[in-house]
Amino acid sequence: MTTLADAPLTMLDGRETTFAEFTDHVVLVVNVASRCGLTPQYERLERLQKAYGDRGFTVLGLPSNQFLQELSSEEKIAEYCSTTWGVTFPMTEKVKVNGKKRHPLYAALVETKDAHGLAGPITWNFEKFVVLPSGEVHRFRPNVVPHAPEIVALIEANLPR
Repeated sequence: MTTLADAPLTMLDGRETTFAEFTDHVVLVVNVASRCGLTPQYERLERLQKAYGDRGFTVLGLPSNQFLQELSSEEKIAEYCSTTWGVTFPMTEKVKVNGKKRHPLYAALVETKDAHGLAGPITWNFEKFVVLPSGEVHRFRPNVVPHAPEIVALIEANLPR
């Protein structure tokens, strides 16, 4: 893989694509989990999707069981997210976000430093990366909520007027 756009993605429904499908959008990439204390963030992620989706923004959820808090199958994840949180944003199959077999998208994203100047492994579920159409990436740790002013300002500043 040479760029983020080249990262292969298998969507929750089995469709194969690459991150290039999303590169003309402002994308909020989030490693999600269905059985985590931060799972209520799904509600705010969906609100962002509804608020900005028609303006060139998308949330991209990547379920991961690396912290042992995700459901056993893609079907169960899809049903849970749809029925419990009303999720409409795109989601991929389960991926690894850390370690030698980490997903190629995360291999690139973890090089991004957060607000404290720290890069490196994903620390927990619901770590967020805002990827701008320019390719610039901003990292937000799990405790930064999806509707935090710094995330919303970044989204709004990079959407077409």
